[in-house]
Amino acid sequence: MSEQTTTTGTSLADLKDLVAGTPASPEAAITREPKRDAQGRAYATGRRKNAIARVWIMPGKGTVTINDKPASKYFARPVLRMLIAQPFLVADRYQQFDVMCTVVGGGLSGQAGAVRHGLSRALTNYEPGLRPILKKAGFLTRDPRVVERKKYGKPKARRSFQFSKR
Repeated sequence: MSEQTTTTGTSLADLKDLVAGTPASPEAAITREPKRDAQGRAYATGRRKNAIARVWIMPGKGTVTINDKPASKYFARPVLRMLIAQPFLVADRYQQFDVMCTVVGGGLSGQAGAVRHGLSRALTNYEPGLRPILKKAGFLTRDPRVVERKKYGKPKARRSFQFSKR
C-alpha cells in the first residue's frame, strides 16, 4: 500500500510532475534515422484539399522550383509564397535547402498548403531533430477538410431550390 502512495499523485500538479519526468525505459525514447536517397535528397508527399505535392529537398542556396517554374512565377500571390516558406522559418533553415516539387490537383491555395505539408515532412525526413518544432507549429498535421459532395435533388451540396408559393 505504501508503494502505491509514493507513485500515485494526490493532485493534478503531482500528476503533471510524474508525466514530465523521464521516460519509463530507455527504449521508450525513439531515435529516428534520416531518410535520404543516393543523391542526398529527402522526399515527402504533402496533401491539402484535392492537391497533392511531391517534394524533394537537398542542401543548397534556397531555390524553390514548382512544376519546373520558380516559386515566384508559380505562386504569384505573396501570401502563398509566405505559406511555403513557413516550415523553413520555424525550423531556422531559411535559404539552406533547394526545393523541387511537383503539384497536381486543386487550386493554388490548396496546392500551397500541400507544398507546405510536404516541405515539413521532407524536413523531418532530412533532419529528424526538427520534428518537435514542426509538430508544435502544426505543419505536420494534414488538414482533413475537403469539399463536400453534391447531393441528389439539390443544386449544390446543401443548397435547396428556391421556394415558390405560386
